[in-house]
Amino acid sequence: MALVTTQAAVRTPGTVRRRARAAWRPAVAVLAVAGLFTLYWRQSESVALSSDGASIVLQAQAMLHGNLLLHNWRVADVTFYTTELPQYALIESVLGLGARVVHLGAAMTYTLLVLLAALLAKGRSRGGAGWARALLAAGIMIAPQLSATQILLLSPDHTGTAVPVLVTWLVIDRVTPDRWKAARWLVPLAVFVLMTWTMIGDSIVLLTCIAPLVLVVLIRSCPGLIRRGERPASRWYELSLAGAAAVAAGLGWAAPRVISGLGGYRQAPVESGTTVAALHHQAWVTFQAVLELFGANVYNARPGIEAVFVWLHLVGAILVICALILALGRLYRFQDLVVSVFAVAIVINVGTYMFSSHALDILGAREIAAVLPLGAVLAGRVLAEPLLNMVQAAGRAEIWVLSALGVVIAAGYLGTLAYGAAQPPAPPANQPLASWLVAHGLTDGLAGYWEANSTTLASGGRVQVSGVTVAPDGELVPYEWETDDTDYHPSLRDATFVVAGGPAPLPWVQSAALRTFGHPERIYRYDGYTIMVWDINLLGRLGHPGLI
Repeated sequence: MALVTTQAAVRTPGTVRRRARAAWRPAVAVLAVAGLFTLYWRQSESVALSSDGASIVLQAQAMLHGNLLLHNWRVADVTFYTTELPQYALIESVLGLGARVVHLGAAMTYTLLVLLAALLAKGRSRGGAGWARALLAAGIMIAPQLSATQILLLSPDHTGTAVPVLVTWLVIDRVTPDRWKAARWLVPLAVFVLMTWTMIGDSIVLLTCIAPLVLVVLIRSCPGLIRRGERPASRWYELSLAGAAAVAAGLGWAAPRVISGLGGYRQAPVESGTTVAALHHQAWVTFQAVLELFGANVYNARPGIEAVFVWLHLVGAILVICALILALGRLYRFQDLVVSVFAVAIVINVGTYMFSSHALDILGAREIAAVLPLGAVLAGRVLAEPLLNMVQAAGRAEIWVLSALGVVIAAGYLGTLAYGAAQPPAPPANQPLASWLVAHGLTDGLAGYWEANSTTLASGGRVQVSGVTVAPDGELVPYEWETDDTDYHPSLRDATFVVAGGPAPLPWVQSAALRTFGHPERIYRYDGYTIMVWDINLLGRLGHPGLI
């Protein structure tokens, strides 16, 4: 009789429904993630890939073929050596060389950011509160403004660096000493490893994670230790997290210099500095850059439906600003370490950007790309539950109004997502040139930076074009930025043409080519490009970059 009762209980309608929900939830989640990935991929393809992204793809190809330290490479001031480069190498190992590596990588990265932000905003909250936190954070990020595609959904521009930052904070938030005793030493170790790894590839993590963590922990710990005689052991855990981050900063700074000393890549110095006279302009650019990240830059929206989407996105930007003000106002009282550190990180990142030389135009917003996921998480953790409580306490009429407002805003965000994905794909920069060179059997040559690596990638590697620039003496010399020194060795390559003109042309390159190599045997003009061809190996006459 007991057996029959137990089996009957197992088969109750409520139990069946719970099992059904448990069965379809993973499938729905997978479909949602796949849908987001596809939409971000399509939006990424709407912007032409330039030589910046092409350079990273070519470096990943070199690593894939065994050049793990990138010997002979002169890279930019940010290497992405431990962030996007391994990702690109993995994609290339499956799909081969091409612009789709960047588009797929960007979609993958942004999808991860949305998911990680939602998980971190949720924290350990369950039920309606947990869902409200996660949905608010994901909703703020879900639909990048079309004009922000080049910043958030294209070449590596610090956006991907936020992925390991969010992973680090998920570990700190979920693996706590009150749940696992081993967390007291495992979590600081994880922070050390993740931050060191990230710092090697992109030092922006100093502003978005390491410095804010150290600063907040000191603010929370020092007053108690000094004034109340609090024992260090009571703050040991947070202090150990800050110490691990600080040590990671030092090792991450030293690692690229060690790699260079071992014969690996040589990194360009980071340029900084500005003038007091430029601060007014830079403050205005910074304001627009923040709006751009949250899809709310009304100053950069085209008339029509896009302008409507942008104005609706102002809701998300306002929520983040409110959450930031609340978090900063309660900096000493917030028990939530994530909230305090993210608030300080946003202030440090935006403030540093405003006083830097990067805040000259809207594309400089890439330097503060992490503000988007950090702000979304902050809004989710600070505002979601108060907003949920407000709705639950509202009367029937208020609920109808709030519901209608929510539907309009959600429709605007989802409409933005669909609108971005519906844009026609753009071929890689210099794709016409690459096709023309292949068709005419010209496979090795020289061009300005913006025509060089992008043409190599657009041709699928069938044409190799190396970057040059004009020296003060008027001759062409190798361009020491995102280039492989071996590409200029006459014994290894036979460059026979120089490309002038085209999009973003290098000034005076045609006259400099004539001065350096003499008159060409043939000159072709195609689609705005001028292609000069010689019957000699031009690399033997190329000037030395030390002349610059």
